[in-house]
Amino acid sequence: MEADDLWLIGIAWRLERLRWVPTDVLRDVVTSDGACMTPSEAGPPDARDDREFAKLLCGGCPVQDECLELELRTAGVQTVGVWGAMTDDDRRALHPHWLRRGERFERGAR
Repeated sequence: MEADDLWLIGIAWRLERLRWVPTDVLRDVVTSDGACMTPSEAGPPDARDDREFAKLLCGGCPVQDECLELELRTAGVQTVGVWGAMTDDDRRALHPHWLRRGERFERGAR
């Protein structure tokens, strides 16, 4: 298992607490409390790459996990843009781990 896999598995488990929150509730929380839902007068942040851009754009947002959970549910591997402080490539890599999060719990320790 690679370090990236461990990083993604950790994120999937962090999102576990949102597993049973209804999608419409997540959407309401993200659209009302998401930092990116209020345009910045300064414009988008300058960044060297997509990961840095995602971190800068979403830095300090109080609903990053809710945003990420919502995007994984609604877009899955078709995700595009910045959601939950992650790039679309990172979210695509996260998606299979996210799908298995409850399965690991339900299966129990091995």
